[in-house]
Amino acid sequence: MRVLFTGGSGKAGKHVVAYLAAAGHRIVNVDRVPLGHAGVHDFIADITDAGQMFSVMSGHAGYDELEDGPAKPFDAVVHFAAIPRLMMCADTETYRVNVMGTYNVIEAAVKLGIRKIIIASSETTYGVCFSEGVVDPKVLPLEEDYDIDPMDSYGMSKKVNEVTARSFQRRSGADIYALRIGNVIEPHEYATVFPPLKDDPGLRRRITFSYIDARDLGQIVDLCLKKDGLGWQVFNAVNDSNSVPQENAELLARFFPKVPLSRELGPQESLLSNRKIRDVLGFREAHDWRRYV
Repeated sequence: MRVLFTGGSGKAGKHVVAYLAAAGHRIVNVDRVPLGHAGVHDFIADITDAGQMFSVMSGHAGYDELEDGPAKPFDAVVHFAAIPRLMMCADTETYRVNVMGTYNVIEAAVKLGIRKIIIASSETTYGVCFSEGVVDPKVLPLEEDYDIDPMDSYGMSKKVNEVTARSFQRRSGADIYALRIGNVIEPHEYATVFPPLKDDPGLRRRITFSYIDARDLGQIVDLCLKKDGLGWQVFNAVNDSNSVPQENAELLARFFPKVPLSRELGPQESLLSNRKIRDVLGFREAHDWRRYV
């Protein structure tokens, strides 16, 4: 597929772009800084400028396509570009960039007739990660039908983006899938992030102990590209198990003693559930953290 990917130079994006390119997709990366990945054309553009989004999305995927005449529409848009976390810049700027940028990207894609759009949402929409104070979820495991209720500007922006995407899906009938992405772990991070968790699992409480390997995230995006006809969908994008060695019985008793369970859990099953991507998309993780730690 010819895929326009926003935010491909970022922490998660660079691994997903590499995975998609290796899978045979033709990728155009739209970002404020170039990625420089072989075979991937970089466009320097600002997602908060609607005109720039229409321009790059209606353009060629590389110089070689000039030989074929006018540009043809992309097969899909994957939108990862954003202010990536809370307290990186002013709350107002986080909200502005993430909300307006997502609106501009989806609007351009829909009006140009692109029928597959994937957007990066976030685990922070569940209202635990960036909330003030020690906050419990209303129920565990966290699944996609949860009443998401963030209080921070970043999580709020991602919730709004899901509403925007759903509205555009109703209008267009295109397939638009939102990925609630967990804490992204790059290959080199296993050696430093995971060993301390054996003695202090509480370091991961705010993200309900979950994680997503950056390469497995690439697989999830690829599966979304290949799965047609689902309309509007939300998927948790995390690995199968928690990121700590302790089992759920201990974690729940110690960190979430008052939180009810909606169903039985496996001993190490992720409290941010990925059951939907396994059942609907056929996701099979390739990078369990225990392989590296």
